[in-house]
Amino acid sequence: MKLKLAGKEHKNQTIVSVGDVHIGGDELVLIAGPCAIESEDQLFETARLVKKAGAQVLRGGAFKPRTSPYSFQGLGEEGLKYLYQAGQENNMPVISEIMDPRDIDMLDKYVDIFQIGSRNMQNYSLLREVGKGSKPVMLKRGMAASIKEWLSAAEYIVLEGNKNVILCERGIRTFENYTRNTLDLMAVPIIKELSHFPIIVDPSHGTGRVELVASASRAAVAIGAHGLMVEVHPSPCDALSDGIQALDFHMFEKLSKELLEIHNCVNGL
Repeated sequence: MKLKLAGKEHKNQTIVSVGDVHIGGDELVLIAGPCAIESEDQLFETARLVKKAGAQVLRGGAFKPRTSPYSFQGLGEEGLKYLYQAGQENNMPVISEIMDPRDIDMLDKYVDIFQIGSRNMQNYSLLREVGKGSKPVMLKRGMAASIKEWLSAAEYIVLEGNKNVILCERGIRTFENYTRNTLDLMAVPIIKELSHFPIIVDPSHGTGRVELVASASRAAVAIGAHGLMVEVHPSPCDALSDGIQALDFHMFEKLSKELLEIHNCVNGL
């Protein structure tokens, strides 16, 4: 696998810093929040409680790519304003998905990390455009992408000058249909072997089942992930997007404590 810029042989471990949060080092970073921003109250309540439970970065989708065109598509810029305000109030960097190169200037005003979703992993125009800036980019693995294809997509970003890339394993599509996706946890040590970029895991999309999120999260930390992205909602049963895989506040608080214990044990802290 020939990687001129993303390969480990070309650089020491990349640590992506966003304010006081450092992704890729010894710290376990928890990114938490709702799949979709539904209202100001929903987001602010979630932000306060995930922050209290140990999350360092707030997530929330303002533009939601959905399989059905009739599903909730997000609040757009109004949602981004809520996300920015909630982050400021709780002293948390924020991350949200970008889908269109034309929206970069708008999102740039509100978010600290651009998220490239699995559907856009090989949207090379979008990758090049976010690569022209310096704002961190979290690149999710495509639902049917090989690790080589995933790292090659990251290369597009770095080639434009932006070295602040975070990789996110979120499960791949296989013949198994009990879970939403098949969470490929072996991607974590493979990425750490091949690349210098931080690697985090999304157990919410990786399993699609709330009863499996905690187990997948614990396994991800034990195998060496630098962080996790977890969906949390004040009332998952009422969520407008992906409620079936979202943790409630009590579940996230309990899981956060368990993950820190595992991280400290694995790293001898």
